[in-house]
Amino acid sequence: MSTSERPAPSDRSLSGLLLLLATIAGISVANIYYNQPLLDGFRKSYPHSAAWVGAVPAATQLGYAGGMLLLAPLGDRFDRRALILWQTAGLCIALFCAAFAPALSVLVAASLAIGVLGTIAQQAVPFAAEIAPPSERGHAVGIVMSGLLLGILLARTAAGFVGEYFGWRAVFGASIVVLLALSVVIVMRLPHSKPTSTLSYGQLLASMWHLTVELRGLREAAITGGAMFAGFSAFWSTLALLLAGPPFHLGPEAAGLFGIVGAAGALAAPLAGKSADRRGPRAVVTLSIGLTAVSFIVFALSASSLIGLVIGVIVLDVGVQAAQISNQSRIYALKPEARSRVNTIYMVAYFIGGAIGSAVAAAVWPRFGWVGVSIAGVLFSGIAAWNHLRTGRTAVAAPQ
Repeated sequence: MSTSERPAPSDRSLSGLLLLLATIAGISVANIYYNQPLLDGFRKSYPHSAAWVGAVPAATQLGYAGGMLLLAPLGDRFDRRALILWQTAGLCIALFCAAFAPALSVLVAASLAIGVLGTIAQQAVPFAAEIAPPSERGHAVGIVMSGLLLGILLARTAAGFVGEYFGWRAVFGASIVVLLALSVVIVMRLPHSKPTSTLSYGQLLASMWHLTVELRGLREAAITGGAMFAGFSAFWSTLALLLAGPPFHLGPEAAGLFGIVGAAGALAAPLAGKSADRRGPRAVVTLSIGLTAVSFIVFALSASSLIGLVIGVIVLDVGVQAAQISNQSRIYALKPEARSRVNTIYMVAYFIGGAIGSAVAAAVWPRFGWVGVSIAGVLFSGIAAWNHLRTGRTAVAAPQ
């Protein structure tokens, strides 16, 4: 439940509040992905450190995992609105440092901070689960996740466009302006949330271990989601490098345009949420893992085909995002009074998987090229399938 001197969510249009939360999620999480189509620009700006540009997206995702571990649980203890505003202020400072980074090492450090502070979306998504009726929880989470996923995907398009015509530093500067405008809307429209826990910060962190041990369904969802996101990140963190070389010779704008193609996954998110509400999440996750594995087979055969890459992106994003919605719909019902902490456990594993995927891709790319990255994606899909299927019907299902 939420309370505030402003109108409570029950007095507002639920759809309007969900749209606002989706916007917050999308704009904030976009900062984690702006750097991916800019890798070639980083390489040109820091020629003496060119071999290490892959550390930028890896550091950002690792920072995101750390931020979720350290900051996201606070949503159970404090007003989420205040947390969102404080994190937005810190994120603006980190983006300023990235925009004026004199060396790659400074950019990597700033990217780590951007990841830590960019976890604002992890307050918005549990808030959607909190205000929605139980029978519509999957759909509500799907709407907000659509905003989050559009932010992830269209971030690459926006960054590619701005980077192509104004340089990569302008991307971070533009983000500061957008975040400041968003802060005004948050102050005007977003209600306060009512804390559901009185635990101290240390107790909140410690309780996550107990939740992990207690909730087998949460462990399964976290490992499966992390493995799938590892493959997803391996693809997106190297796509700009593939397109920059022969036979394409395309700049960051082209790499960013693939985000529009991938938006199909975000548009499918509410449908995935409804399907999870009706049929249960496990069947949706099983199908999603299969789609993800198929996408990497398509990628392996499309190192010189834009059409093949487009098809692969659509299949990959639909698969990964449908699994994400289904997993989150289930875990939010496991422990309603600890949604922020349950979400933290899941998303920390998710983005650790993303960091591993980016790091693996950065190591594989120089030696084995695009085919090597595609094989890594298939292997990550295999890990997700093994973890998901080995639990079978013995996994703890969330109450609906």
